[in-house]
Amino acid sequence: MIASDIISHDVLPLRTSDTGDTALGIMGDYFIQHLPIVNNEQLLGVIAEPDILDHDPHEPIGSYQLSLTRPFVKDSDHLYEVLRVLHECKLTVVPVIDQDENYQGVITQADLLRFFAQTGSFTEPGSILVLELSRRDYSLSEISRIVESESAAILSCYVTSPMSNEDQMIDVTLKINRQEIARIIASFERFDYRIKASFQETEYFETLKDRYDSLLNYLNV
Repeated sequence: MIASDIISHDVLPLRTSDTGDTALGIMGDYFIQHLPIVNNEQLLGVIAEPDILDHDPHEPIGSYQLSLTRPFVKDSDHLYEVLRVLHECKLTVVPVIDQDENYQGVITQADLLRFFAQTGSFTEPGSILVLELSRRDYSLSEISRIVESESAAILSCYVTSPMSNEDQMIDVTLKINRQEIARIIASFERFDYRIKASFQETEYFETLKDRYDSLLNYLNV
């Protein structure tokens, strides 16, 4: 799962001679708020919608002062790195360059959402289990052992920290390849794990699918 796997060439980059109006039109067509600026094959930077609104939209964007400098990922970077750059720079698209720093295309938020939605952790049948525990007690090997003791397997796992986290508590969300997880829940409770939430595949998948379809409709992709 690297950046080159999901590069999009549909969103064309801007040239310094393009006007702000042109950039706003492209952003509106793709429901994005950022566009790369390219000179030949060189990535010059990224323009954000507020940059255009702070200047004369009839002027070439080459005359603008940009709020973002040159955020990018390499085509060999893992998709987790793409997510990090999107989050830290608050981007709706991230430019991709090759090892010679030539511009290759962009990855949009919708590209990432679609990719992860099609992975096995989403498409395989199963159930969702959310554990709440302190950071110092987190052990993926121990959690896996409990799940596997009930002849089940973890399809995916991710850890989140609540915004207010003075006591260093974390949530561990598991996708398990079993639709009936009562025995797994009982096993966790025997080992003093707190079950914060659980979702059966039928109810959770329908909710997730509805939200995913609504988001794609909003993005018009």
